[in-house]
Amino acid sequence: MIIKSLSSITGFKAGDSSFLRELLHPDKERLDIGYSLAHALVKPGQKTLPHRLKSAEVYYVLEGRGLMHIDAERAEVEPGQAVYVPPRAVQFIENTGPNDLEFLCIVDPTWRAEDEDVLPGMLPGQVHSSGKKP
Repeated sequence: MIIKSLSSITGFKAGDSSFLRELLHPDKERLDIGYSLAHALVKPGQKTLPHRLKSAEVYYVLEGRGLMHIDAERAEVEPGQAVYVPPRAVQFIENTGPNDLEFLCIVDPTWRAEDEDVLPGMLPGQVHSSGKKP
């Protein structure tokens, strides 16, 4: 049996600038799953950097309020909501509330650094310096 406590996991600043703690990742321990699960935190007034993954991702909001951006769409999110992010979609989330924004990130197939592009300073729908849309 594998049980993880969030308080016992060392976190780190992720490439998108959120504070992340990986709960389950089959590349890091013996798990027969095809996804990874992490807990993310964004401080009040902060937002993650625009980024995209080769994999699909689901955010499940635990605490706080935010504004989710996926390509040209945006919507307010709150605790108890799940957000599906399609593969290759440019995404970021901003904390619009007075408290920490906390959410789970489920990436399927498993998150890998080489499968993520962080696009600092770029907003969904903008043209990349290469002349291509993200």
